[in-house]
Amino acid sequence: MNSASGPLLAGLTATARAAAHARSPACPCGVATLADRPDGTVVRHADTVVKAHPLDTTPAELTSRLALAAHHPDILLPPLDPTPVVLHGRLVTFWPYGTPVDPGDPDAAPWEAAAALLARLHRVPAPKNLPVMRGPAKAARAIARLREAGPHPAAAPVLRAWATLPPWARAEVPMPHTGTLCHGDLHLGQLVRHPAADGPWLLIDVDDLGVGTPVWDLARPAAWYACGLLPPGEWVRFLTAYREAGGPAVPAEGDPWPALDVPARALTAQTAARAVAKAVAAGRPLDEVERSVVDACDRMAAVPPQLVQGHAK
Repeated sequence: MNSASGPLLAGLTATARAAAHARSPACPCGVATLADRPDGTVVRHADTVVKAHPLDTTPAELTSRLALAAHHPDILLPPLDPTPVVLHGRLVTFWPYGTPVDPGDPDAAPWEAAAALLARLHRVPAPKNLPVMRGPAKAARAIARLREAGPHPAAAPVLRAWATLPPWARAEVPMPHTGTLCHGDLHLGQLVRHPAADGPWLLIDVDDLGVGTPVWDLARPAAWYACGLLPPGEWVRFLTAYREAGGPAVPAEGDPWPALDVPARALTAQTAARAVAKAVAAGRPLDEVERSVVDACDRMAAVPPQLVQGHAK
C-alpha cells in the first residue's frame, strides 16, 4: 500500500497551517510530517496537529472515539475539535501537539505512566455507542498482507504460529469479555506529554479505541519481553505499575501469563508478519530484531498457547 498522495499531504499541510493560525495569529510556524502511512497521515504546524485517518474509518465510529477522548482529558489527549472534517475523501481530525517519548533515551521510557494510564482507561465505564476495539482485526490484516506479499522462508513459521491461536485472537469470532474500554494499539509511541515537555503523559491515537478484552493492551510489551526485546526490569516496572493502579486485565498477584499468553502471541505474529512483508517489498533480508520475532513464532508454533482468559475482563 502506498502512503498519502501528493494532494492529500498538501491539503493536510495547508489545513494544519490554517488551524494553527486560527488558534494563534502570532504563530511561530514550522511544518513537519509526523507520519505518512496507509493507516494515517499526520502533519504538524507549530502546536497544531492534523491527522488523516484510514480510508475505512466511518464518521460515526470516529466521532464516538473523539467524544470519549474529549471527556477523559486526564487519560487521552483531547481533540481540538470533536467533529472530523473530510479532505480528499479522508476523515481528518485536529489535535494539540504533545511532546513524544524520546526514542534516543530508552532508560527514560515512561513504562509506569503508560501502565497507570492503561489501568485508568480500563476502569472507565464504556459508553454504549463505542465500537469494538480493533486489535485482533489489525493483527488479522497483517497476516493477510503477509500472505499477499509473496514467498519468503520466514512466512511459514509466522503462519504456523498464527494458526495455533484461538479464533477470537484471529478476529474470526467476537472477543471474549468485551465490556471493557481498551486502547487497542498500546506502545510507547502512543504517549505524549501535554501541554508542555513537563506536562502529564497522555495516550494518543483513538483509531483502535473501543470495547474489548483489556489484556490486549498489555500484549505488545508482553510480546517484546517474551521475544527478548524488552529487558525483564522494564517489563516488571510496567506490570507492577499496572497492578498497583488496579488494572483489571491480569490478576493482582501471581502468574499473569495465563491471561497474557494468547494476545502476546497474536502481537508477536502481527509484528513478524509486518516485518516479513516489508522485507519482501524492499527485497532485503530480515534484520536482527525482525529475525528475533520470526524465531519466536517458530518456537510458539511448537507449544500450544495457554487459553485461560478468566481475568481478561
